Amino acid sequence: MGKALIQSLRQQNGTIGGEGKTQVGVLGDNKKTPRVELYLTSFASACSAEIVGYPFDMCKTRMQIQGEIASRVGQKVKYRGLLATAMGIVREEGLLKLYGGISAMVFRHSLFSGIKMLTYDYMREKMIVPDEDGRPQLSFLGSCISGVVAGATASVLTNPTELIKIQMQMEGQRRLRGEPPRIHNVLQALTSIYRTGGVVGLWKGTVPNTWRSALVTIGDVSCYDFCKRFLIAEFDLVDNREVQFLAAMTAGVADAILSLPADVVKSRIMNQPTDEQGRGIHYKGSLDCLSRLVREEGFLAMYKGFIPYWMRVGPASVVFWMTFEQIRRFRGSEGY
Repeated sequence: MGKALIQSLRQQNGTIGGEGKTQVGVLGDNKKTPRVELYLTSFASACSAEIVGYPFDMCKTRMQIQGEIASRVGQKVKYRGLLATAMGIVREEGLLKLYGGISAMVFRHSLFSGIKMLTYDYMREKMIVPDEDGRPQLSFLGSCISGVVAGATASVLTNPTELIKIQMQMEGQRRLRGEPPRIHNVLQALTSIYRTGGVVGLWKGTVPNTWRSALVTIGDVSCYDFCKRFLIAEFDLVDNREVQFLAAMTAGVADAILSLPADVVKSRIMNQPTDEQGRGIHYKGSLDCLSRLVREEGFLAMYKGFIPYWMRVGPASVVFWMTFEQIRRFRGSEGY
């Protein structure tokens, strides 16, 4: 099936082979995209992806945290799968709650996605070295280093937006348990968290969130970047929608496998209440959360919510990159 797909793409694209065949890692004469345009393109593409992926993110967060809640209050886990979790949210809280907290997600992307892509683009340029023929080349290691720096930088700078999103996603369940409302909107959440924990409170969960974002960026951006160039070079293809789709699907799978354990830890750290000094009540830190997670709930607990997580990042990755590339094409730029 894979050979047939590649052959079909070759027939659609023609070949580039012969002496002009591109080597893996070699970049074309891609013009540098203006920074403002790259920032806005990244934000618009991320918002498009959220239309598809956000309900899965909501279910994923609920599934990751429910084991912690159940063990704390001595109850059985209520939702055991994606469908049961989604149906439970709709039945108990309403259909629109599948998009609960999406305003926080849009706010996050207005900062995170643009910063991530700008940083990756900058690091990518620094990692390019000439090959034997003097052509610019980017290795997979260089792409991964660019992804780590980009994801970590964007995460540290925008951590409060992720914290607000997690807490808004869990607000409906808190109210169903009879607990007082904690979050009403993005601005109120921001000021409330600041009053409770100060500046330090706004950066709660920074360590797991930074690791997660670094791994996400390797899986999503670095793998997409390298995979697309690999397909073009090894199978004599051109940079078109089919190649972009295959690269985006591969990136989505890599994203889910690499980043889910850090995402579980991040969700629990960010959702836990704090004491008067702004310290977490349930976990001392990321390592404590991870060790207790494995010890109390088993090794596979690190991959709780894998199906909704993959269904969230897989299609979202495709939508993001297809939108991103089409906006660039519309603007007259070459493929990224």
